[in-house]
Parts: sequence; C-alpha cells; structure tokens
Amino acid sequence: MRDGSPRLLREINDRAALDILLREGPLTRADLEELVGLSKPATAQLLARLERDGMVVRDGVRNGARGPRAQLWRVAGSVAHVAAVDLTPHGAEFVIADITGRELAEHRAHLPIAAGSDVVGAFTAALTDAAAVAGRTLADLRHVVVGTPGALDPRTGRLESAPHLPGWCGFDLRGRLRDALGTPVTVENDVNLVALQELAAAEATGVRDFVLVWLDEGVGGAVVLDGRLRRGASGAGGEVDWLRVPDPAAADTGIGRSGTRWGDLVDSPAIVALATAHGMSADTGWAAVGAAVEAGEGGQGFLTDLARRIAVGVAGVVSVVDPELVLLCGEVTKVGGTVLADLVAGELHRLVVPRTPVGLTTVPGNAVRAGALHSALATARVDVFGLASPAGPVPYRSRSVDAPLGRAHALHDPHRTP
Repeated sequence: MRDGSPRLLREINDRAALDILLREGPLTRADLEELVGLSKPATAQLLARLERDGMVVRDGVRNGARGPRAQLWRVAGSVAHVAAVDLTPHGAEFVIADITGRELAEHRAHLPIAAGSDVVGAFTAALTDAAAVAGRTLADLRHVVVGTPGALDPRTGRLESAPHLPGWCGFDLRGRLRDALGTPVTVENDVNLVALQELAAAEATGVRDFVLVWLDEGVGGAVVLDGRLRRGASGAGGEVDWLRVPDPAAADTGIGRSGTRWGDLVDSPAIVALATAHGMSADTGWAAVGAAVEAGEGGQGFLTDLARRIAVGVAGVVSVVDPELVLLCGEVTKVGGTVLADLVAGELHRLVVPRTPVGLTTVPGNAVRAGALHSALATARVDVFGLASPAGPVPYRSRSVDAPLGRAHALHDPHRTP
C-alpha cells in the first residue's frame, strides 16, 4: 500500500488525538502516546501543533507517586459552541455548551404556539437570551438542534403531525430559523433524539436494532436499525401514534369496534379514562399508573388493560423490524417501571412471534435536550475537527458503541520503528 502524504497523515493523527481527548481527557502526553500509538517525539510535535492551532490547551498537571509532575492537555472548549433546545407546547428549554460538551448555561422560555404567531422571532429572542447567560452571542453558535413533537419533512423543511404546535407548522421551519439565527439549524423529532441519546449513553448502548416508544402527555416512537436512526422518506419514521388499531382493553371506554388511532388509546387523557373505567381517579396518565402500581392487586386490572393497549400498537413494528429490544420511555413508563414493562412484554409476546425484551430507558433528566446536545456536538465536531461521523445528526458515541481507537489510527510515525 502506498503511503499517504505527510500532511494527510498528520491530520489523521491529529484527529485521532482530538477524538481521544474529547472522550477521555484531560490526558498527559504519555497517555496520548499510548492511546494514539505514536512515539514520544511525534506525540510532542502533535501537541505543539494542536496548541499552536488553538485546538488544545494546557490543563494543570497530574501528580505522580515518583518523578516530575506530568502536564495535562484538553481540547479547548472555546473553539466552538452549540445550542440544544427541547421545544414543547408548554415552553422551551435551552442549553448552551462548548465543543467539549461542557454546559455553560440553561434557559427556559415560554414561546407562542398559536397559528399566526411570530414563533421564529420569539425563538430567536429566547436563544439570544440563553447565549447571553453563557456570555455568548448567536454568532458564536456553530450549530443549533431543536427537538420538537411531530416530524420534519426533509423535502420541505415543514413540521408535520404537530397539532399541538399550530404556529410552528405550514412553512419551512428549518430554513426560517437558519436565516434568523445566521447559523446551521437541525429540527429533529423529540422521540428520535431520545433514541439517539439511548444509543449513545444509556440502555441501548451496544444494541444495533431497537424500537423506542414514548408514553407521556402524548405518544411517539423511534426506530433504530443497524445503529442508525430511521427517519423515513418524509421524516415520519416511527410515528406509530397515527396507526389505527382495535381497543383490546377489557374495560369499556366507549371506543367503537372499528378501533381508533393508537395515540388516542395510550395518551394521558386516554389512560385517565381507562383508569376511571376501572374505578380509579387521577388527573394525569402517569398519576393513574403510579397509583395502580402502589395499589398492587387492586391496580392489576387497569395496568393489564393498559399493557394490552400498548402492546397492540408496538406489535406491528416488532413484527416487521424484529428488533433486539423495545424501550419504553416517558412519564407513564417512568412511574410504571418494571411492573408495566413486564406486563407489556407478556401481552406483546402473545401477539407476535419475536420474543423481544421490553425494557425502560435510563437517560436521566431531560432526555430530549440531552439528545439534541449530543446531535449538535457531533455535527460541530465534524465541522470543526473533521472527526468521522455517520450522515445526519447523531450523537457523539462512546467507545463501547464506536470502533475503539488505538494504534491502527496512527498511520504514520517517522520516529517509531516497525
């Protein structure tokens, strides 16, 4: 095999070092020498080069048991900044972070949702405020990722299937935000971002094929195959809430024989109605499920009916995809816990051939915003550092998901003997 140019080989080694520092840092020169697979002189030259270009900075020293203290190096966070946003009908949560993923500021704002509202102007003002809290401006943001209910049609940039956000629909949302902010913008389905976060750092780490089901105030889904999110031709991949299904619940809540939209069987109002039919009272779906779990045998009938409803919607996806795992997320499943997950698994296995395990997501805090941040960082790191990343906004994965970095990445070192 013919060797590449010295410049290309240096760039490959620099990227390998930056990748490792982002994942593991701060590190010493000796650490990098071992992990990248370069000699001591080559690693010293690499660090000098990255420091000169403003990519890395010194970060104190590491004390050793014997010998001199070792200089630590880390990626310079000031190289670039990103914003991640969780947009809901009740408001928006913003986070500003530097290229290393260090969060600099959080901000919450109530944004208009009514048709005809200046939603782009309100969003721009709110993001400006969030950036100011971090001591930044919109011009400092390398990429912005917005998680929202509904599906963005990649062909038109329009938000579809988002009846709770009427003011955000009917126009090129992605393009209008990009033009107003003056920076690249990705608008992504909120449940897709949860799936990406699970793939990166939680229950689905190391799983190549899984289906994620969101049960909260509303309903949603996401499908990951071969480690990649499947958005579909129109961006509506995983929108299982629009699937029409029969109602398998034993209790009568007025659903006709022809069935209804699956989302109308398992959203919060539907769960409250089902609980009422079982003689239970609650204001929200998650409150009803929590009370049923605490009631033990007294809540079993209601939980079984709910599990049947959940399983009948998931069954079609599982039959076609045959995933390794079904993950339940959202407030309903958080309070339902393993009790609800086990009931769903039992009902699902009665409906389909695959004996797919049913589990719970483990992402703490705001999983939508966390997924948006991973996506924004991945895109910015490709843009700034040239680090390899699959097409589309995806999270920056840990070593357990990506191929491990090691000596194979150091393609050329004139100081190292074979």
